[in-house]
Amino acid sequence: MKKTIYIIIAVALIGGAAFTLINNKKKNAEDTAIVAEKNSSVAVRTATVTTGKLDDVFKANGNFEPIQELTFSAEKSGKVIRVLAKEGDYVTVGQTLAIVRSDVINVNAQTANSSYQNAAADYSRYENAFKTGGVTKQQLDQAKLAMINAKAQLTQSNINVGDTRIKAPISGFINKKYIEQGSILTGMPATELFDIVNVSKLKLKVSVNESQVASLKLGNSVAIAASVFPDKSLTGKITFIASKADETLNFPIEIEIANNPNNEIKAGMYGTATFGTNTAKQADVKTIPRTAFVGSVSSNQVFVVSNNIATLKKIVSGRIFGDKVEILDGLNNGDTVVTSGQINLSDSTKVSIVK
Repeated sequence: MKKTIYIIIAVALIGGAAFTLINNKKKNAEDTAIVAEKNSSVAVRTATVTTGKLDDVFKANGNFEPIQELTFSAEKSGKVIRVLAKEGDYVTVGQTLAIVRSDVINVNAQTANSSYQNAAADYSRYENAFKTGGVTKQQLDQAKLAMINAKAQLTQSNINVGDTRIKAPISGFINKKYIEQGSILTGMPATELFDIVNVSKLKLKVSVNESQVASLKLGNSVAIAASVFPDKSLTGKITFIASKADETLNFPIEIEIANNPNNEIKAGMYGTATFGTNTAKQADVKTIPRTAFVGSVSSNQVFVVSNNIATLKKIVSGRIFGDKVEILDGLNNGDTVVTSGQINLSDSTKVSIVK
């Protein structure tokens, strides 16, 4: 009897343990399924498509540089007998700035001219004689060659005469004069003569960051202010945008402006460029963050989230306003786009939004 009771108790205990194990296994399976379901979603950050006016105005500072600047040197040797320009003078292209001693050069030019005249007369006589059989074709060719060589020597002599009058290669102000009357010029190494600076137009050189350079184009108008003339407004045009960032990861920009009538703005002065447009005059613009694009803005692809599902969508983007990008087509106001975590997404991936 006792044995039977023990058996019944043992069976009851085993049954209870088995029931508990089965319940625990079922609960564990349910918990695992819940965790798996949670882990199947990708955590992302999002932003909402909005429409409104954007302030795309930003400023950059730099220094004015002349549109042209030249230090030119002597091409030939000689002694300076007259200097016709001084520092601060405005000179034009072709204006004589200095005269080099030319008596020997002039004598050489006169000799070369006489030689050419004789050679030309000889050729004329040989040509007439050849018609009557008085000279051979070879003698006529030799006379022609002598005339050509004499002409070349005369041309070179005339060039040397011209080089005795040193002329301005560009228009501008004489910023520095290196010679005086009596100076001896050498060709090797070349003697420096004048620094000429043209400030009728100026270049303002500034640098902008990568988010700003994306909105700029060659020919864009830019408002310019000189620090010494704060009340005078100038307008310039972008003439250069660097294709590569410098060591500071900024992009050099050059803006050309016309100087005022009195050329009051000097090269080296400090200036400020104001980029962008008047916000009050802008129409409303639909935008999303620049970080929403898959890869880059040029891809025109974003992930749109609806009911916790991220769908890859093709859109049409427009202008770039710093960290915002204009949307021309493909998105509506209030749409939710992924701004972080796209690398872990594919089309129709389940997501969980991280605030």
